Amino acid sequence: MDIKLTFMGAARGVTGSRYLLEYAGTTLLVDCGLYQEREFQYRNWEPFRCSPKKLRAVLLTHAHLDHCGLLPKLVKDGFRGRVICTPATADIVKIILMDSAKIQEEDAAYKKKRHLREGRKGKYPEVPLYTAADAEACMSLFTPVEYDRPVVVADGIEATYHDAGHVLGSSMIKLRFTGNGEKRSIVFSGDIGRWDRPMLEDPDVFKRTDYVVMESTYGDRRHEGTDEIGGKLAEIINEAFRAGGNIIVPSFALQRAQEILYYLNDMLMAKKIPPLDVYVDSPMANKITEVYKRYGELYDEEMQKLLRLNRSPFSFPGLKTVETVEESKRLNELKGTHMIIAGAGMANGGRIKHHLANNISSPESTVMFVGYQAAGTLGRLILDGAQTVRIHGVQYPVRAHITRLEGLSAHADRDELLKWISRLSAHPKHVYITHGEESSAESFSSFLHEQTGYETSVPHYGDTVTLD
Repeated sequence: MDIKLTFMGAARGVTGSRYLLEYAGTTLLVDCGLYQEREFQYRNWEPFRCSPKKLRAVLLTHAHLDHCGLLPKLVKDGFRGRVICTPATADIVKIILMDSAKIQEEDAAYKKKRHLREGRKGKYPEVPLYTAADAEACMSLFTPVEYDRPVVVADGIEATYHDAGHVLGSSMIKLRFTGNGEKRSIVFSGDIGRWDRPMLEDPDVFKRTDYVVMESTYGDRRHEGTDEIGGKLAEIINEAFRAGGNIIVPSFALQRAQEILYYLNDMLMAKKIPPLDVYVDSPMANKITEVYKRYGELYDEEMQKLLRLNRSPFSFPGLKTVETVEESKRLNELKGTHMIIAGAGMANGGRIKHHLANNISSPESTVMFVGYQAAGTLGRLILDGAQTVRIHGVQYPVRAHITRLEGLSAHADRDELLKWISRLSAHPKHVYITHGEESSAESFSSFLHEQTGYETSVPHYGDTVTLD
């Protein structure tokens, strides 16, 4: 049996998840993600290493931009196959792609205007990577599938989606290949969630598979403060009230924004923080929250109990949604202490950059990071202690209080990753470690081999392996 696997993304890096599979004349992609690290963003513009017209299907693990965000370009370049994912993922991806296309168009127009003003000619960022029309062209290609129900992708190829416990609708995908009397299986972990977390079910585990492609975002560390999230959040908010400034929260629109609302609701109910106006300045996050409301069957028992008691974290007093640009601009006039949650999570685009520009030089303001910040992103620069940062072409001194709310990650840490893969009852033939910065992936690869004896490796970008 000859199955070729090419690592077209998320190899020794965290974003741009893309895996090409070739078997018996059929080509598939698992994920079609956007690169977000600045050093790798040029890869978004490169031609695909396979012909989009010849691809049978794209199998999406979940709706984060680094897993689905290059779909419009794939369709623009000729892809007309199926996009297979869970119903919740399909609903959220459609929102995320339209938002991403809008940002692509707005950023390109802004940069072109700035380059003209500065008298210099820019390169590819002056035109959008894709447009809203390109994103819209993806919508008719989605084929929703339920968890635990096998779907035939092509002759001799079957896929089953399992709950990853990472974000709403997120999946691990087990592919089974049959032919010439032989069978092989490979599990793509997607992003692995965590056990005993609010809102979502625990991640599914597997008993047997031949190969594993496994993420390693936090493969070199353990999450700290998981049991102290509410208390730490209350501490940050109460300190901000004492300082008298805003709390600016760069947040991913999917899962992270909803989880912050969960903990805010919890702290407000427990009266551990004063009444607080919370502005979700992200049309995308607001739309995604509406999707969350429709899929109550995917929640864990704790979240379902809150809904039964009419204590939904999506409707507490003081919670306000911001839709228009005009409404967003008026937030600049707020006096006192308010929380503004806006995208993007790594501060590399969207409305959050405007709020950072307005607050980052104010000593009374707080910037609270709530998620992973990839190397090279604006968020990472700020979190690493940059004295000044460039936002929309202007250098701003960093005077605001910079903090990080630990423990919120939706990614399993090193020990949780080990827990997940250790449920296998038999050794896989090989485990490929991906979706982590190089140091993290290498560290986890060595750790996993030492702990289990599994054969592991960390592929490079563009590597092709044959699964026999």
